[in-house]
Amino acid sequence: MKILVASGNAKKLRELETVLAEFSIAGVELVSLKDVEPYPEPPETGLTFEENALIKARAGAAATGLACVADDSGIAVEALNGMPGVLSARWSGDHGDDQANNDLLLAQMSDIDHRAAAFVSCCALDVPAELSPDGQPREITAEGRWEGALLREPRGENGFGYDPLFEPADCPGRSSAELSPDEKNERSHRGAALRVLAPEIAKLVGA
Repeated sequence: MKILVASGNAKKLRELETVLAEFSIAGVELVSLKDVEPYPEPPETGLTFEENALIKARAGAAATGLACVADDSGIAVEALNGMPGVLSARWSGDHGDDQANNDLLLAQMSDIDHRAAAFVSCCALDVPAELSPDGQPREITAEGRWEGALLREPRGENGFGYDPLFEPADCPGRSSAELSPDEKNERSHRGAALRVLAPEIAKLVGA
C-alpha cells in the first residue's frame, strides 16, 4: 500500500520508515511530494499544530487518493508563552529561512535566563473511505513533545530548523544537531507522534 508523506523532506520519510520497521509493519511504500503529481499545497492557516497537520493531510489525500501522513511541528519557548509555535518556520518573516529564524529567536531571548523549551509535533493520518477497513473515511492525530532548553548559541551540524539551538533534557550537554540520526529518531517529538500513528497504519495493511 502506498502512503503519501506530505513533505519533500527525505529525513521525514526515513523517520517514518524507521518507526514502521520498529513495529514490524510491512507492505507499506512511502512516497513523498516529489513522487506524486504536483498539487496546490494549502496555506497553513491553523492556530494549532493539529489544525495545520490536518490541513496538509486532507489536501494530500484529496489530491492523490492515497492515505496521507502530514505533520506540523515547531519549537515552543516557555518565556515566549509557547511561541514561535505554529509560526516556527516563518518566525523571521520568510518561510523556511532557518538561519534568520534562529538569529531572531536568539536575539529575543538574549537577556532571558529562563530557557525552558520543547519541540512539539502533531502528526495526522487521513484515510480516504475506499482505503479504510470499515469503508469510512478516517482522521487520526497524535502529538509528541521533546522537552529541553534553548541554548545561547547554535551547536552542531546535523538536523535542520532549530536543532542547533535545542538541548534535549534527555541528552544534557548536546544540542539536537549534535545527535546522530538514530539518537534523534529514538527521542524526537515527531518520532513520538509517529509511534502513536503506527498501529493505525498497521490496520490499513492488515498487519
